[in-house]
Amino acid sequence: MTTRPAKHSLTLRGHRTSVSLEPEFWDAFRAIAAARNTPLNALAAEIDAARRGDEGLASAIRVFCLNHYKGT
Repeated sequence: MTTRPAKHSLTLRGHRTSVSLEPEFWDAFRAIAAARNTPLNALAAEIDAARRGDEGLASAIRVFCLNHYKGT
């Protein structure tokens, strides 16, 4: 079953940006932030700072979530 991405706003370094992720990735992203006791915007900023090249923020968040649950 395929779900449509949902767009949400995040604040990175004082600027608002929109990110589209599937609801399952939003759930995973929020759960990881809660488990780390880290605000969602702070975790997004951490992921943003680690991006390479022209990798999009949404893709970076998806990979972050995948790696988190894979234990890598």
